Amino acid sequence: MDVFTIKRKIIITCHKWLSPVLQKEVIDLGFKLDRVFQTGVELTGTVEDCIRLNLNLRCASQVMYSLKAFICNDPDELYKHLVNIPWETMIDPGGYFSVTSNVFHPTINTNLFANLRVKDAIVDRMREISNQRPTTGSELSGAVVYLYWKQEEAEVFLDTSGETLAKHGYRKIPGKAPMLEALAAATILSTKWNQTDVFINPMCGSGTLAIEAALIATKRAPGLRRHYYAFMHLLGYEVDMYEKERTKLDDQIIDVPNLKIIASDLSAKAIENAKINAEVAGVDDLIDFELGDFEDTTIPEGDGVIMFNPEYGERMGEEVELEGTYARIGDFLKNNCKGKTGYVFTGNLDLAKKIRLKPSRRIEFFNAKIDCRLLEYELYAGTKRTDKVVNE
Repeated sequence: MDVFTIKRKIIITCHKWLSPVLQKEVIDLGFKLDRVFQTGVELTGTVEDCIRLNLNLRCASQVMYSLKAFICNDPDELYKHLVNIPWETMIDPGGYFSVTSNVFHPTINTNLFANLRVKDAIVDRMREISNQRPTTGSELSGAVVYLYWKQEEAEVFLDTSGETLAKHGYRKIPGKAPMLEALAAATILSTKWNQTDVFINPMCGSGTLAIEAALIATKRAPGLRRHYYAFMHLLGYEVDMYEKERTKLDDQIIDVPNLKIIASDLSAKAIENAKINAEVAGVDDLIDFELGDFEDTTIPEGDGVIMFNPEYGERMGEEVELEGTYARIGDFLKNNCKGKTGYVFTGNLDLAKKIRLKPSRRIEFFNAKIDCRLLEYELYAGTKRTDKVVNE
């Protein structure tokens, strides 16, 4: 089976609630979607298409190429279905592969057992066809096979990504409670920022939001920082396929005259770490870093976006301490940022009430397992006001 030329179902996964942004990314790349769901999208294509998707998507986690969907009632049925797939045409019989899975079936107590049955089927098939036995393990350093099995419905895929795409490879020093790069990109792409006006990120921490803003504005794709994918270990892979798409990434980078991105933090260590991360990402010259309280952040005249990602108060006693911080954020937005659009990303809606401004939009996200909201505030200058104080 030549997976690089045969069109089949492709599932692109993402973290919960990122699919609306992922949907737009995929369409902007010229693909037609067959389905959109809460944690991903579906389309039809080849593994060569998967190469392009892997290199360009900011909000995705994995790009999966479907091999077979089937009804499955127990591990023995799973084995019988998989042993008949021509694995020797996709995976080097003398090479290495790993298996990952999500299984929800009463006959399976642990995903590890399901993974073992998948490995057994592939290895037994290889041994019978080629008299060779590939090695297997948990490291995602070769070809990767993924099993999804829920109730009686099962489907097996080639995971063309390997390590998750949600990490963009530049954050060498993550800092305290960092936002995942894919989530940061999705929140920025959900704002009204036009990618030319000023982007301001007070309380920047390790700099993820500011860095992602710079990458997005200049069209620097995640694939520029990554040089290793699971598709590189599939039979039929030719380096020219990858190099052709990789060259396009360099060609699509643009210069944005007068682009201004400002990131500030009270912690000198955070600013130091953010500068290092920005340098690794290749955008350190595009971001103005400022050391100081967020209320002292430079706010240029004109349109633009100001975006906060404050702490949520997850530990006992922290919430009370943060009430004052959220109140100050509200005052700062109302008094210092008129003419801009303000955003606060938070996983604590009780604390968000202390901002005492009325959001024009509430966009749902998840940060790990925390139900979060990106709150939008229109901070009109002049007589038109929607920054009405909310009496809670």
